[in-house]
Amino acid sequence: MEKPACHIFVCASFRADGDPKGACHKKGSTALLPYIENEILDRGMDAQVTSTGCLKACDHGPVLIVQPQGTWYGGVESEAIVDEILDAVEDNTQATTHLIT
Repeated sequence: MEKPACHIFVCASFRADGDPKGACHKKGSTALLPYIENEILDRGMDAQVTSTGCLKACDHGPVLIVQPQGTWYGGVESEAIVDEILDAVEDNTQATTHLIT
């Protein structure tokens, strides 16, 4: 497998002991994973999506990070927000809403 041009990380709130204790999974972050994966495929993006352990940004959850841009997004609670972020990734820009600065 070649390294993707973009890697999207979605907080799944899991801690070292394996229990989801943060806010992201409670707000539906893991339910968005199949949608994100399908959108990446449908758009033909050179990207990969991965769920992560707790990113310790619970006040902003659900959190999504786009690499290599290093852009963090918070409040990613719907497909519409995911679409906005993926549109920005395709345009090589940053979505202005939900940006964590």
